Parts: sequence; C-alpha cells; structure tokens
Amino acid sequence: MPVIAVDDPADPRLADYRDLTDVALRRVLEPAGGLYMAESAKVISRARAAGHRPRSLLVQEKWLDDAIPLAGDAPVYVVSDAVAEQLTGYAVHRGALAAMHRPELPAPADVVAGSRLVLILEDIVDHTNVGAAFRAAAGLGADAVLVSERCADPLYRRSVRVSMGTVFQVPWTRLPAWPEARSILGDAGIHLAALALADDAVSLEDFAAARPERLALLLGSEGDGLSRRALAAADTVVTIPMAGGVDSLNVAAASAVALWALR
Repeated sequence: MPVIAVDDPADPRLADYRDLTDVALRRVLEPAGGLYMAESAKVISRARAAGHRPRSLLVQEKWLDDAIPLAGDAPVYVVSDAVAEQLTGYAVHRGALAAMHRPELPAPADVVAGSRLVLILEDIVDHTNVGAAFRAAAGLGADAVLVSERCADPLYRRSVRVSMGTVFQVPWTRLPAWPEARSILGDAGIHLAALALADDAVSLEDFAAARPERLALLLGSEGDGLSRRALAAADTVVTIPMAGGVDSLNVAAASAVALWALR
C-alpha cells in the first residue's frame, strides 16, 4: 500500500476524483466495471467490511492514520484541504474519500430468498430519501431492499452518507419493470403491499394486525407516487392514517413508520 503525497490537483493519478460534482456523479448509474465514491473513514470501513474493494483513497493528512488500515493494497493519495476541495469540487467530509470498485448486483430472486420483510423503492429520485430509507430498513429489521431501474443510485455519495453506510449492510439489488418484478416476488411467495392513498386502502394498523408471513412493502416517488403498473401488481394497498389536514409523509419517513409497524 503506497502512501503518496500529491500537491497538484491536475496529477493524472487523481483522475478518479477530479470534478466529481453532484451533477457529474448523478449521470453515472452503475456502469459495468464502474466506481462509486465512499466518503469518511466510517463509511469506507463499512464498505470494506461488505467486501467492496478500493481502487485508491484520497486523504487529508490529519486523517492518514485512520485511512491506512482501510486501503489494503490500494494507493493512498495525501493532499491538503485546499487541493482536496479544488480537486473534487466539494469539501471532503471527514477527510477521506475512496474510489471503490462497484460490485456486480445479484439477481433479485437471490436477494429476496428467505426474506421475511423487503422494502421496495420505485423511481425515488432524491438520493437523500434513498439513503434515509436504507437506514430505516437496516435499523428496523428489513431483510432486503429492491430498487426500480429508475430509482436513484444507492451508492451515490449522498445516498451512502445519509444512510450512514447501511447501504453496505442490507442486501439490495435492482428490480426489473412490472409485471416481471411481480413474478419474481410471487415465485418467492412474497405478498406485495403498496403504500399509497386509495379509496380501498387498508390502514397500516389493520394490515399489521394480520401481517402476511413474507411481505414486500412498496413505496413510490416523492411527487407522483406509485405507478399504475405497481398499484395493479400489489396484493394490498395500505395507507398511513394522517391528521391535521396532512395527507401523507415524506417517503423516507413513511418507510420508517411502516417498517416499524410491520417488523
């Protein structure tokens, strides 16, 4: 594991980190053989514990001792605070950033095999909400998370940070479009409950009282909610009763409430 001091942000060895603004990262969705960025020693440590491999680390000098045990054989590039911010386009959180090899995603059937409680996120575009939903899933006992093809990347820098690294703790993968997704869940014997506003919806309290043994909880995008195909695929539509003229919760908050009730 070489430790290399670098003072030039244009150094070609730092190409993985150059100009990694939020907009640039958002354009990269799980490319074959691609990378993702893990930020802070805690998050990098959780990624390593999950078996993910770093290609390199970018570290501010005062955080070097924390970063060295995480690098394995990967090079560690040591830079000043100013160079780190100039290089990446943002202030590096807690002094360490790792370019991690993106693992191949498993098949959905393998992820849900044996699962009692699964969280499904359909077309949620806000990375903060995705990260918060993963944190709720990890903390409230979900066995797996499935995300739609158009859902924001769980390994995006902000998603990972908001999740506190729990994206590496809960098994997850991408789910194909409906109705193929429904067939995968049906073959696994999983009851699909969609969380939505509907005239025929069952209250969360009533549904939890007679909870199916194997269950997938489906939540939709922040603005449009669940697609018509998703609602058509659901075995049950469930709603969280609200008060005070409020009709619904933020998707991350709703996932936490529902997972707690159904745990």
